[in-house]
Amino acid sequence: MTTTISNSKLSASIKHAGAELFSIKDNQNNEYIWEGNPDFWGKHSPVLFPIVGTLKNNTYIIKEKEYQLPRHGFARDMEFELIEKTENKAIFSLKSSEETLKKYPFEFELQLIYTLTENSLNLEYKITNNSNEKMPFSIGAHPAIALPGNFEDYALQFEKEEELKYYLLENDLISSKTKVLKTVNNEVSLNYDLFKNDALIFKTLDSKSLNILKNSKPYVKVDYKDFPSLGIWTKENAPFICIEPWLGYSDTDENTGDLYKKEGILILDENKKISVKFSITIL
Repeated sequence: MTTTISNSKLSASIKHAGAELFSIKDNQNNEYIWEGNPDFWGKHSPVLFPIVGTLKNNTYIIKEKEYQLPRHGFARDMEFELIEKTENKAIFSLKSSEETLKKYPFEFELQLIYTLTENSLNLEYKITNNSNEKMPFSIGAHPAIALPGNFEDYALQFEKEEELKYYLLENDLISSKTKVLKTVNNEVSLNYDLFKNDALIFKTLDSKSLNILKNSKPYVKVDYKDFPSLGIWTKENAPFICIEPWLGYSDTDENTGDLYKKEGILILDENKKISVKFSITIL
């Protein structure tokens, strides 16, 4: 099943499977979300929960018991319930179940709230800990912005002038090796060589938004003020770029497995909730 919301400037369509955004169109019918061709990457904009990235040996420990979670967790592969719908807003919910408790021993509710305002799609993640104990988790976004035409006609323009230090992945884990993304006027021209070692992982950034430029003109803006970390990724020769606001990231090789002590993890108190937002604006 799918749900579509709209206003005078945009429409957005969301699959109930994973509550995954798969389309943003303007009123000229231009598409801004990657089509999901499995020859490159068969997803569009999955939610990453209750982890972001990869666990060492895909394993973690809670109270001396081992659990397994796949890369980026399980929420993206589960059916969400549509619990509210208006013309320009849709709210989807995923609640813990017997199935999730086998992988992640916490009672929770995850809501994805999509709202169109003018030429922006605002996405809110609302996480509630319904357990009687502290709940460790990460949450992240993975929207793939479609880049029609020549990939090298596009550039990323960061909000602030800063040293763009990113961490390299080794066997899907974050290594201690870093590089610095060179900029000119806060801009980075896109080319596939940037991603020959997989995603660019920024643990922290001063910039809380970036513009995607097409032939030096504004194309799409992503705002992520609630998210300290950012991933940027594409596949060789694929006509998209993923701009991924994160709270959390992959394990390092030194990780002990204790989820409460994982680098970048959030700890939500019992019977508390947290909300974080980001937006995609068509320029």
